[in-house]
Amino acid sequence: MSIEFLITTFIVVASPGTGVIYTLAAGLSRGARASVLAAFACTLGIIPHMAAAITGLAALLYTSALAFEIIKYLGVAYLLYMAWATLRDQGALSIEGDKAPKTARQVIVEGILINLLNPKLSIFFFAFLPQFVSPTQASALPQMLGLSGVFMLMTFAIFAIYGVFAAAVRQHIVSRPRVLTWMRRAFAGAFIALGVKLAFTDR
Repeated sequence: MSIEFLITTFIVVASPGTGVIYTLAAGLSRGARASVLAAFACTLGIIPHMAAAITGLAALLYTSALAFEIIKYLGVAYLLYMAWATLRDQGALSIEGDKAPKTARQVIVEGILINLLNPKLSIFFFAFLPQFVSPTQASALPQMLGLSGVFMLMTFAIFAIYGVFAAAVRQHIVSRPRVLTWMRRAFAGAFIALGVKLAFTDR
């Protein structure tokens, strides 16, 4: 495994995106346990994309405009729903100190959907993983599985760090109603922006 792969993976995972925002929001709204669950869920949401890349299904998304558009707009709709839920004080993204916590199942389902409904992830792995597979080895499958495992492990670790940090400053936020309001608007705006960005994304 090359240092280039590790550096590239770190940059990709640590860059702010839907998974990072979701995990941060979970930490701020529900605490450290919820943030770790959110990180775990976002990591699980990567598995179908990696499987698609490894089996070649990502090529279908790349060549089929209809399949790509369907998944893309499902993702856009879900991101806009998350923004609406945030503003309406619903779901795991409402930043409140006195709400009953979401169940582990609810947090995991939301986190999985965040990454699952993003067709660009499949295409990303389709183009990303083969660059680090050695052509001298007899089979590329074990290499791709190993690289995928490292990517998932790093995703979980970095997302969990984000979330636990957010949980650590949670009490400083939930005690200030004005800060809560602006944080809620900021998270809603971030999901709207990500939804718009996805909507205008081409294959």
